Amino acid sequence: MKNRCTVPMWVAKAGSIVMSLVFCAAGVLFIAKPGLSGLVISRALGTAMIVFGVVKLVGYFSKDLFRLAFQYDLGFGLLLIALGALVLARPGEALDFLFIALGIAILTDALFKVQIAVDARRFGISAWWVTLALAVVTGVVGLALVFRPWNSVRLLTVLLGAALLAEGVLTLCVALSTVKIVSHQRPDVIEVSSFEVEDETL
Repeated sequence: MKNRCTVPMWVAKAGSIVMSLVFCAAGVLFIAKPGLSGLVISRALGTAMIVFGVVKLVGYFSKDLFRLAFQYDLGFGLLLIALGALVLARPGEALDFLFIALGIAILTDALFKVQIAVDARRFGISAWWVTLALAVVTGVVGLALVFRPWNSVRLLTVLLGAALLAEGVLTLCVALSTVKIVSHQRPDVIEVSSFEVEDETL
């Protein structure tokens, strides 16, 4: 029996790590330079959401060994692609929408990561509590982004940067601790060669 192809798994894991680092870098940039143009922010994050959505879809269909990190990523990946497309369609008018949409997306992902942390504990993954703690922190920041406690665009941009940084660190932790790839993983469905059974005459 042939082993499962691991290329999609490696693409999904590497893509998650790269996008995590991108979000971390964007978060630090927004915190350090909150006066960036809304047009630049919208275009950059709209593109990032689409790319990350595609990575999540690849992860969902890659079927790594534990199947923890990407188990909820079919719907979430499609949501990110749709939100990214909406932001890119009207980048100059989408800043308010972007804050709320990203806040909801980050809060939703954090809640999914709480479940992943609980499942990781059952699998015996020692870093499950780190994922849980990061998910709680990320969820709180995402919730704050949804309710937008300040009217100042600069302060909201700093909050957006904090949310992206928290999301990046959380996704990086999950990708490194729960995505298990083995070269000898078997397919889910055992392929059986068809054969004909001849009737025996009595």
